[in-house]
Amino acid sequence: MADLVTLFLAGDVMTGRGIDQILPHPGDPALHEPYVQNAERYVYLAEEAYGPVTRPVDVAYIWGDTLAELERMAPDLRIINLETAVTASNDWWRGKEVHYRMHPANVSCLTAARIDCCALANNHVLDWGYAGLRETLTTLLGAGVRCAGAGESRAEAQAPAVFEVAGKGGVVLVACGSATSGIPMEWGGAEDRPGLHLVGELSAMEAERIGALVREAKRPGDVAVVSIHWGGNWGYGIPHEEREFAHRLIDAGVDLVHGHSSHHVKGIEVYKERLVLYGCGDFLNDYEGIGGYEALRGDLGLMYFPSLDPATGRLVRLAMTPTRIRRLRVNRAGEKDGRWLRDILNREGERLGTSVAMEADGTLALRWG
Repeated sequence: MADLVTLFLAGDVMTGRGIDQILPHPGDPALHEPYVQNAERYVYLAEEAYGPVTRPVDVAYIWGDTLAELERMAPDLRIINLETAVTASNDWWRGKEVHYRMHPANVSCLTAARIDCCALANNHVLDWGYAGLRETLTTLLGAGVRCAGAGESRAEAQAPAVFEVAGKGGVVLVACGSATSGIPMEWGGAEDRPGLHLVGELSAMEAERIGALVREAKRPGDVAVVSIHWGGNWGYGIPHEEREFAHRLIDAGVDLVHGHSSHHVKGIEVYKERLVLYGCGDFLNDYEGIGGYEALRGDLGLMYFPSLDPATGRLVRLAMTPTRIRRLRVNRAGEKDGRWLRDILNREGERLGTSVAMEADGTLALRWG
């Protein structure tokens, strides 16, 4: 159906630290972590696990053959959770153990994938202080990449990003983050202070507040998305308060909930014909060679391509392309890994009323109702 709005949604995209070091303009590799003090270490770990990476790589390298998949699927908008500051600031946030940053000169790695919008309300965008946040915002704007969820004030952080989709209406995107994902509460924006769009408790009042932001910007024929960073990194369980909050958002006028923070994919729900992605998993990171959670397969991810009817906001279809991180890049996963993701989504989707089928081309298709 030509009049459907199709989005590309991805979970956490971390282009800092080891990823930044292989790009054409690596920043200062100094880190302030308990065990690693130089970002080069993450490159060495990946190379030890899967083979050498010839540096510097082209800015498109990190996307691997997912660029061809984006062209094939031809989404109307491309939206990611960018989980890194884009800055040369050295003002690291004291009290945090992990700090991600990508040098601003490497921002072309985002434009190489024609990313339209970055959700920024996460637990790493302020890793390098308020100067780092300001440089992130300025750099993305200068590159023509819109953002939501962070700003020079609370009002700016809460403001929706609004997009026109030629001949199909528009997309309204609100990005927010919960302290349950590790966001320090002091990162919340204020009237006179930069920061993020923080959600307090996952309450009915907060859902209605976000719904009001959506309804104020949404016109007839627009699709409304809330991109939310919430919950822990590991584990398939979906807390009751997250599921209830997602339902309340939809009841308040949201058409799609784009949840992220988990390092692996989580179960999917369709509530009142609206899509809820509780955890999209990591799309790109520099965690190769780091042990501890191998059974959860954090190296596997999905490219989510939901198609919505702009007249009603209902989900018409969800296609998903399996991916795998290797040698600091994202590539399409093989059939075996695709089946593993299918089986996990079927297991986790059973209690959510969804299932997944593998198509002849290796993509996954959601079934519900």
